[in-house]
Amino acid sequence: MVVVPFLGSLLIRFLYMTNKKEFHTNNPLPEEATIYACWHGDLLMFAHSYLHYKNPPHVKAVISSHFDGSLIAGTLQKFGLEIIAGSSNKNAARVLIQAIKALKEGYDIGITPDGPRGPRHKASDGVISMAHKTGKKVILVEIRPESYWQLNSWDKFVIPKPFGTIHFYYTDPIELTSMKVEEARNFIEKGLLVHEY
Repeated sequence: MVVVPFLGSLLIRFLYMTNKKEFHTNNPLPEEATIYACWHGDLLMFAHSYLHYKNPPHVKAVISSHFDGSLIAGTLQKFGLEIIAGSSNKNAARVLIQAIKALKEGYDIGITPDGPRGPRHKASDGVISMAHKTGKKVILVEIRPESYWQLNSWDKFVIPKPFGTIHFYYTDPIELTSMKVEEARNFIEKGLLVHEY
């Protein structure tokens, strides 16, 4: 299955190159380690959007160790992203420890709050725990193509159609440490649906 990540990376590059890009960010992204969160269904263009701001990348993405997750991980590695294998459902403690260590070493962390199996658009505790235990800020990333295909999967995975426009929305860095878990969860869920399809 080595060929799948290679083909996936080619598809992503093709879709990125053939679309117009609109980046919506108020300020430059922070130099210090930050947690970047986007929904699982919007993951396809995350690597390219991150590389627009930070190239070479200095980020580790939390990706499921399931079979489909390994394919996603292989694809992201084609763009220079490093991987932490696991999720909030499997090996959660180990993943949290590795992510905290990476943040303290200066790496950004990329995470899908509703991954790897959903429920769709419902944030797990992982991103909140990382922020609370490290004091690092969170940036919410929405990726919204104007024209797209949507798979009939649990996450309604979005694939931009070529020759359209993709909008990339990055919030200002958000401080979650003063929020209780449920408050932070609601904040993340609402913040990632500001520009809902």
